Amino acid sequence: MQTQVALDAIGPVIHGYHENPFEILGPHEIEQSGRRAIAVRAYLPEAQRAWVVDPAHRQPMPMRRIHPAGLYEAICPADRNLRSELSDRYIETARSQHIAPQPYQLRVTYKSGETHTMHDPYAFPPMLTDFDLHLLNEGKHWDSYERLGAHLRTIDGVSGVNFAVWAPNAESVSVVGDFNLWDRRSHAMRKHIPSGVWELFVPGIGEDQHYKFSVKQRGGHVVDKCDPYGFAAEVPPRTANIVANLNSYQWNDAQWIAQRVQHNALDAPISIYEMHLGSWQRDPSDPERWLSYRELAPRVAEYCKQMGFTHIELLPVSEHPFTGSWGYQTVGYFAATSRYGTPRDFMYFVDLLHQNGIGIIIDWVPAHFPKDDHGLRSFDGSALYEHDDPRKGEHPDWGTMIFNYGRNEVRNFLLSNALFWLDKYHIDGLRVDAVASMLYLDYSRGEGEWEPNCFGGRENLEAIDFFKKFNEEVHLQFPGVLTIAEESTAWTGVSRPTYVGGLGFSLKWNMGWMNDTRQFMHKDSIHRKYHHDELTFSLIYAFTENFCLPMSHDEVVHGKGSLLDQMPGDLWQKFANLRLLYGYMWTHPGKKMLFMGGEFGQWNEWNCNESLQWHLLQWQSHQGVQRWLADLNALVRREPALHQVDFEWFGFEWIDCHNWQDSVLAFLRKAKDPSDYVLVCCNFTPVPRHNYRIGVPEVCWFEEISNSDSTFYGGSDVGNGGGILATSQESHGRPASIEVTLPPLSVVVFKPKR
Repeated sequence: MQTQVALDAIGPVIHGYHENPFEILGPHEIEQSGRRAIAVRAYLPEAQRAWVVDPAHRQPMPMRRIHPAGLYEAICPADRNLRSELSDRYIETARSQHIAPQPYQLRVTYKSGETHTMHDPYAFPPMLTDFDLHLLNEGKHWDSYERLGAHLRTIDGVSGVNFAVWAPNAESVSVVGDFNLWDRRSHAMRKHIPSGVWELFVPGIGEDQHYKFSVKQRGGHVVDKCDPYGFAAEVPPRTANIVANLNSYQWNDAQWIAQRVQHNALDAPISIYEMHLGSWQRDPSDPERWLSYRELAPRVAEYCKQMGFTHIELLPVSEHPFTGSWGYQTVGYFAATSRYGTPRDFMYFVDLLHQNGIGIIIDWVPAHFPKDDHGLRSFDGSALYEHDDPRKGEHPDWGTMIFNYGRNEVRNFLLSNALFWLDKYHIDGLRVDAVASMLYLDYSRGEGEWEPNCFGGRENLEAIDFFKKFNEEVHLQFPGVLTIAEESTAWTGVSRPTYVGGLGFSLKWNMGWMNDTRQFMHKDSIHRKYHHDELTFSLIYAFTENFCLPMSHDEVVHGKGSLLDQMPGDLWQKFANLRLLYGYMWTHPGKKMLFMGGEFGQWNEWNCNESLQWHLLQWQSHQGVQRWLADLNALVRREPALHQVDFEWFGFEWIDCHNWQDSVLAFLRKAKDPSDYVLVCCNFTPVPRHNYRIGVPEVCWFEEISNSDSTFYGGSDVGNGGGILATSQESHGRPASIEVTLPPLSVVVFKPKR
């Protein structure tokens, strides 16, 4: 009996460059001796013998080797009772889709002597619909993570994993893994034309299987690539993806999710604790070991409650090969890093913090990706996710690749990734890294190293459009979620709605305030009067955006030293200056963010490979800084004037910003009800200011509600005995005034008691 497969059609299958192996493999209706029959073919290069086994467990049908490379075939006459082998429904659909709704099985005896019975992957239909493919190519498949990647499926009672990957310019793609001994010949995928998406259902495998995509690029070069949509991966330096079920975790944070809009509101108190999970705490008995998500969860929740932080912000948790990149060189955009556990473990971490009233923001990196061979770079042999033009495609500062935001599928990949973290992991906010590098075509490039846009300008129009769509979809689909831009230029409207021409972010990092304030605080107090404008300049633009004031990890790395170590003066002055910095920061308009370790005055510069210096808390000076931070968070929560109006001019009023000679600032912070206000006085020198007159709006008692110089915080306990009574003597253009004592290097806060 002769096969009806032409030899020139067999070659692409056995040599691994067929775009649709289903045309040869699996069940096919044929005509045999003038009668209808079913031919079942399988490529089994390591097989010694093979049989087709019908679902009713009748006598197996032997398969013939029709090509010495290992192509087998069995022909089942159609006049037999086919229901037991392939079902009548197959006859109706075989012409169009080559599927078997009641799949047969293959029994294979290998050259090693082992015999296995398995379902044929080429007997199953594609899972991706034409509508899926249309949306993917249009760039509007917002939940593409539900289709691409590796998904547990059950088809006609047979369980397995459906694999799908976008690689339009590949010659062929196979899925390889533990289940096929990493042999790319075993599971060649089907290409959907013209979409460029490859797909294959592999029956009989399940969760925790390791896999990659073996991509044969044009010209024959084969590279094993990680799944761009993979949900889990091995612990680096190993790089295989792991099949994971993200729908099996039982969440217990419904109350938090229902109230998230209030927690994340722009008039709510927001104090963010920035964290790197691998170096926050480690096991003292084994300092080389990372604590797991489940070990960290109760510790972080309790600590944040103790300190009064409303949110944590995690340096990128997506999978990254190089630990020293802190997560900012991501390979697995959809995979929570396995360094600290499984996807379900990270869900537990998020869930427990939510149950304790703590929101979670993650750093998200759509600006660039690393050049690792197993990652996105040259994924199918072409510049697929990146730009082909080096003037657009490679980042000169970081040696990484820049996404092609003008390509629909790439934009879809990034937008659906943002929505993925909000959907599957209940994340409350995305802080977008390196926004400025995306907005400008000439970012870090000299003359002749960049290409202008179609209007001759330096703005990256495709990235601008991407940001607008990103913010629109996030805020539409997940109301109350925060989007935060790390943007260091004077770009207009970063945190303004897209319908008025803005980019649509909820908040923008105030990098100018951070840079000016840090530079000012570095200076010895005797020189500060000559740089008074570095303190006051931020209020010129403070209400042009919805600003978050950051003291991030970037300020305590690369030789800068810790914040405490950056403070001038002797030991006492260093601690006093640090408390002063925090007091000024927490009373300045804007939401707050502080990197871990700063809250208790870590001495060492941050090292991602070591735990924070928790042992320093045995000293009262470090305990004092920690108490001060906790009390500042409590003060901001308690006083509407310090959080309700962070982004409008009527929430702030200078009393005195001109006393540069004494380095003193005095200002009011006001709530939505302007009669509810606090008076803030800052002394940036170690000289106590006695009988210092400050104008106030009214004659009443002004209670001293906070003083960074209290001995409770490690200060010298200079103050105002609990408060002071205002008189009707005018000062600073006000109808009344108070004479106060300003402690050295301190912040003092007063509130009127009528």
